[in-house]
Amino acid sequence: MKRPILAVNNLRKKYGDVIAVDGVSLEIYPGEVFGILGPNGAGKTTTLECIESLRVPTAGTITVDGLHPIKDRALLRKTLGVQLQRSALPEVMLVKEALALISAWKGVPVPGQLIRRFGLEELKNKQYGQLSTGQKRRVELALALIGAPKLVVLDEPTAGVDVQGRAQLHEAIRGLKAEGITLILATHDMAEAESLCDRIAILIGGKLATLGTPEQLTAASKAQTRIIIRTRHGSLLGQGNIQKATYLRESEGFAYWLCKDTAPAVMELLGEAIRADDPVEDLRVERPSLEERFLEIVQGGESA
Repeated sequence: MKRPILAVNNLRKKYGDVIAVDGVSLEIYPGEVFGILGPNGAGKTTTLECIESLRVPTAGTITVDGLHPIKDRALLRKTLGVQLQRSALPEVMLVKEALALISAWKGVPVPGQLIRRFGLEELKNKQYGQLSTGQKRRVELALALIGAPKLVVLDEPTAGVDVQGRAQLHEAIRGLKAEGITLILATHDMAEAESLCDRIAILIGGKLATLGTPEQLTAASKAQTRIIIRTRHGSLLGQGNIQKATYLRESEGFAYWLCKDTAPAVMELLGEAIRADDPVEDLRVERPSLEERFLEIVQGGESA
């Protein structure tokens, strides 16, 4: 069995009488993209800051590739890369100066490969404050990767980025995973987490509410699977004799059905269309989304 690259055991962090993180335990394994989700105030940022050695835990233990974030802080910078949600770079700093600064801090040459990979050659002589949001995110990701870290923390990496920029960053994240780099992705974008993450932890009120693959999390949803079907003559636009699914509505010739057990419901609907001599022109099956499951947990206060 793989040894985890990150192990968090019973992490607690208090600020006075306020408990920001309350007994969180999790393990992250080499090469996976691990998502951390939660509403504002759930403890995501504090958990990440403890991992990044920016905060000292009140209790519990953290090891990053065998290193203690506080005691081994100097060594940690060679293992851990961080893209913060908000950069602390001065607005007047040139991109090439930022690259040189972080390279010097990590004790490595300025990485020409990263400059080329993220298209920074044309940005090197621009001030950080002159860059678009997407350009800033590309620079910040390149800075996080200086020194070839084994584990990279991405905090809201696509926040405020346009569609094209988001697609580019998503492709970059998939490329990093393919290279064997482990990534922690903290995001409010449920679709982003669902498409990129191997496993996801949801924090609520400083506690770990649930953890699993996107498929495992959505499978636990109380919401039913949607079957969307269009036939040439509209024979399925109404409940009729269907027993395994419930008719929901019609839209632009499509019949929307809900079911708990997908395969029998689809087979029954197709059988009914065949009996009616009504050719099926389109068929789609949509399981409950991660966003629906997330809202169930947040609004219901449940844990799994």
